Amino acid sequence: MPLIEHSALVLALWALIGYLFGSVPFGVLISRVMNLGDLRAIGSGNIGATNVLRTGNKTAALLTLLLDGGKAAVAVLLARAMAGEDAAQLAGLMAFLGHCFPIWLRFKGGKGVATFIGLILALNWAVGLAVCATWLLAFAIWRISSLAAVAAASASTVWMAALGAHQLLLLGIALTVLVFFTHRANIDRLRAGTEPKFGGKK
Repeated sequence: MPLIEHSALVLALWALIGYLFGSVPFGVLISRVMNLGDLRAIGSGNIGATNVLRTGNKTAALLTLLLDGGKAAVAVLLARAMAGEDAAQLAGLMAFLGHCFPIWLRFKGGKGVATFIGLILALNWAVGLAVCATWLLAFAIWRISSLAAVAAASASTVWMAALGAHQLLLLGIALTVLVFFTHRANIDRLRAGTEPKFGGKK
């Protein structure tokens, strides 16, 4: 049983908590602590793990990946324990929005792939693992991070339906739309055939 009964106020509280968790810009913080420079002035200017990897520091990139996923997972798990499944889903959605539009960086954040995967894993580990496998397979085939991201997001609702997580479908649709939105410039380049491959020439 959740520790706190549902109410509009409680859901609003967990929405705020989820947003604040998600808005912590770990990529920027890690880059500063490890003297890698201002991440927003490097490569694509994105605050996620892919751009951190462009600094050449794999440890920093891995830490960013884990923490960006972990912050959403923690928000989901805390909300579920204290207020139930609706609060957990809301906290996960808001953690994603917090990462993409963090108040601390004037609402200019990352594209949310690690955060998306982290919150899905916390909500339903089987679906989360399937989404991870989809990303890995797509990346292995095309070697394009953005294409793997939109493929994994697109497949997420399919996995939710196939694995019986029907209660997550509306959230899955919303997150998929948001992933496509945050990757809109990448999608334009994919259509034009100019999106760079990992390890390839820019």
